[in-house]
Amino acid sequence: MANVTFHQDPVTLIGNEVKVGDKAPDFSVLNNDLNAVSLGDYDGKVKLISVVPSIDTGVCAEQTKRFNDEADKIGNVKVLTVSMDLPFAQKRWVNKHEINSLDTLSDHRKADFGHNYGVLIEELRLLARSIFVVDSSNNITYVEYVSEVSNHPDYDAALDAARKAK
Repeated sequence: MANVTFHQDPVTLIGNEVKVGDKAPDFSVLNNDLNAVSLGDYDGKVKLISVVPSIDTGVCAEQTKRFNDEADKIGNVKVLTVSMDLPFAQKRWVNKHEINSLDTLSDHRKADFGHNYGVLIEELRLLARSIFVVDSSNNITYVEYVSEVSNHPDYDAALDAARKAK
């Protein structure tokens, strides 16, 4: 399992760590209109999945804005941001910040994404900051579990991986 800290304190990640080459696990989350969404809803597309603890905090907001700004520049890639925030909060934040090039998805109901991708922080019931690139055949082609939750991910590496995925 990935070693992750939150403000330098070790945290326990629940679920199964995914690795490059694995088949992407399915998940059930909610979109901002409270509709269930799964991996299958994005079949045939490359997915860059940006995972944040809470969209309404500094680094998470910057991460989401950065991927929103890059989404239209990286070709046939669907960008998803997953957090434990309620769909109502995500929708309000998205509208306030004019986020229109990615989907924000809430894992608050069942923590299904968190369990299936090994990013659910047991002590906080938040998701650990991470990035996953999934190709159009639903194979994992890039993984980053950010070792310190309050740090930024490697944006360039994730975007490069998304551009190269087919």
